[in-house]
Amino acid sequence: MIHSQMKKSIVTIFVVAFMLNTYAQNINDSIAITNLLEKESRTWRSGDLQAHTDCWQERDYNKFWVNRGDGITLDIPTSLVLNPSEENFGKGGLAIISNVKMNVYNNQAWVNHDEISIDIEGKESYTHEMRFLEKVNDQWKMVGQSLYPYKPSEKQNEITSFVQTVDIESGKIETVKVINEHYEAPNWHKDNYLILNSEGRLKKIDLVSKEISEINTGSITALNNDHGLSPDHKTLVLSNFDKSGATLSEMISSLYLVPVEGGTPRKVSTADICFWHGWSPDGKTLAYVGMKGDNLDVYTIPVNGGKAKRLTKTEGLDDGPEYSPDGKYIYINSYRSGHMQLWRMRADGSRPEQLTFDQNSNWFPHVSPDNKWIAYISYVENQEQNHPFGKKVKLRLMNLETREIEDLTPVFFGGQGTINVPSWSPDSKKVAFVSYSVN
Repeated sequence: MIHSQMKKSIVTIFVVAFMLNTYAQNINDSIAITNLLEKESRTWRSGDLQAHTDCWQERDYNKFWVNRGDGITLDIPTSLVLNPSEENFGKGGLAIISNVKMNVYNNQAWVNHDEISIDIEGKESYTHEMRFLEKVNDQWKMVGQSLYPYKPSEKQNEITSFVQTVDIESGKIETVKVINEHYEAPNWHKDNYLILNSEGRLKKIDLVSKEISEINTGSITALNNDHGLSPDHKTLVLSNFDKSGATLSEMISSLYLVPVEGGTPRKVSTADICFWHGWSPDGKTLAYVGMKGDNLDVYTIPVNGGKAKRLTKTEGLDDGPEYSPDGKYIYINSYRSGHMQLWRMRADGSRPEQLTFDQNSNWFPHVSPDNKWIAYISYVENQEQNHPFGKKVKLRLMNLETREIEDLTPVFFGGQGTINVPSWSPDSKKVAFVSYSVN
């Protein structure tokens, strides 16, 4: 009897272990396939031919069908996918993959999903897609694809916001939330949620549940996209339009502090124009953009209020002041050279040093928490001293040790609101941003 029970127990343990192993393998395959779909889409748009070709496996039976929606199906030669022409390849834009369903059997799989493609002009197109895959040397590869365009129901809102993150190592872009409203400027809280502004209010998006809630800011309800977290993530600094106007000279923008969970705001600034951008790592000082006459420059002010100190006096706009994590530098974007470039200076404003020298209009340098990287936004067309919404932009990454720069994203439709404020993940592995489409 005892011997029989032991045999049953051993069999049960074996079956459970087999089931758990199979389940884990299915999960791993699902994750690998989903990552492959994102990579194939991103590398096509960014023009990374080697990485894109690596997503495919050449076979005698490769197929790529496109249904035009009028009863005609095009059989595209796979050579045009593996060796695309410049006319079709690397044209920028982003894609949102959703409703993913897949079937995995041994070393083969098919995947059915929807895709929203947003081009660099902010226009959306929609396809139902079927992908066919094989596992080759333990790596999933695409061997076939079928596209069918469709039209969704009419959108009522003019702007759609795509709240996203990008992994600085893999380049993988994940879409946190698609919102049919105008959301801007994500901060990344260490408790795994994002803070953004929308229509003068402050919003919170939980990165697990994806639920949106509002952070109470009391009497200040005209917030702009210059807000951020204290070094200990317990307090928020907010820039609020106390008075609106058609020009800066007619406006009043003030700095306020509020607990991160929300509460009664406390005013810090006294000047009429204050747009926050940096908080010193010791928690004692705020850096902001202020105005004297018609010139915008960098100022600092004690976090509890007091006398402001002007750090820059150059002709042209100085903007986006952000402290390095060691407190040694303040990074800015500046028009002092006659073109918008990234600079840094000592925390007291001395010894300015130019960091970028290209033809892009470079804005808002954000230093990673580990002090190794700068993520920033580049307008691919010269915007002079402006950073408007609705332009062709890309996120770029600078290695602070080597000064090497690489593209972090393809060119997409964004600008004002995309990455105005610090948005690094606490582990320095990802950056949050917002891209847009327009109806």
